[in-house]
Amino acid sequence: MQHNRRRFMLAVLGACAAGAAQAAGRLVQTPYKAPMKVVFEFYLDDPATIANALFWVRSVFNTVQASPYDFAPDDVQAVVVLHGTEIATTVTRNEATYREAVDRMRYYAQMGVKFKVCGQAAHDFGYVPEDFQDFVDIVPNAMTELVYWQQQGYALIVPRILIKRESTDKIR
Repeated sequence: MQHNRRRFMLAVLGACAAGAAQAAGRLVQTPYKAPMKVVFEFYLDDPATIANALFWVRSVFNTVQASPYDFAPDDVQAVVVLHGTEIATTVTRNEATYREAVDRMRYYAQMGVKFKVCGQAAHDFGYVPEDFQDFVDIVPNAMTELVYWQQQGYALIVPRILIKRESTDKIR
């Protein structure tokens, strides 16, 4: 019995070693289909991190607009729901402070991305609809808005904004 167990273990170890010697990642092309429908939930603790969150939007568009997918901009139906401190970046009086983010949001809006700010959060910040950029819609509530878009078949993406503490070169 002990002899069979040892043989079995040696066979398993041999198979693992052979597999490890041949292991390699492989590039696959997931067959994405248009239209791609996505709703992003932004709830950030620092308005400046909206720049990082917007990279998530860019990532979706860049991937599917490139070969082999070649989606047209209107093949991606995207909505961004904002209800954290980042709503300050969509207020006209803060445009100079968040110029780069505002320019990027305006660019995405021209591509068809909808920006929806939670009305309850806007109220909590003391904002009124006239305070916001012209590409922003004020909705009653972020939670109900997220539910609505998911009911329309939109996939939910919630960007996680983390602080990178090590350089890419160091952790490679």
